[in-house]
Amino acid sequence: MTDAPLLELFLHFASLSLLAIGGVLGAAPEMQRHMVETRGWITDAQFTDAIVVAQASPGPNILFVTLLGFQAAGLPGAFAATLGILLPSSLATYWGWRMKRRHEASRLVGAIRLGLSPIAIGLTASAGWIVAVGANGTDALAWSVTLLATAAVIATRINLLWVIGAGALLGALGVIG
Repeated sequence: MTDAPLLELFLHFASLSLLAIGGVLGAAPEMQRHMVETRGWITDAQFTDAIVVAQASPGPNILFVTLLGFQAAGLPGAFAATLGILLPSSLATYWGWRMKRRHEASRLVGAIRLGLSPIAIGLTASAGWIVAVGANGTDALAWSVTLLATAAVIATRINLLWVIGAGALLGALGVIG
């Protein structure tokens, strides 16, 4: 744990809050760049672990932001990061919902909804890439499993839990690790 400046931590997550279209995971690449590469507050492994733990835990996937803040500056950092990521987007959502209800039939509302979908998909895909790079490194076998799992999910209607279970089995058997 480092002593990341709390105001900087809060402001960085607050700025990302409004860019997290489709979910906070879409802003993960910028979080990783800032916290790992630029500031060195945490390591790449710590960043990836925070996402993995939050995804495996019950509750919203936004939990990884709290873990990142905690790793960077302890309990005050957890509060600063969480408040930073929640406050701006919550206020914007409240305002946007009120506007949407007033202008439900507007072509603009439909256009915004359609326009944000590909952005959300792209941001989520970039977050997946950051996690895969952090987890797989230069391990060719790990990349093969990642690509096979991605292809299975894209090409079939297989339940994602079967893909996760297969990965867990491969790990338990020592095939990947």
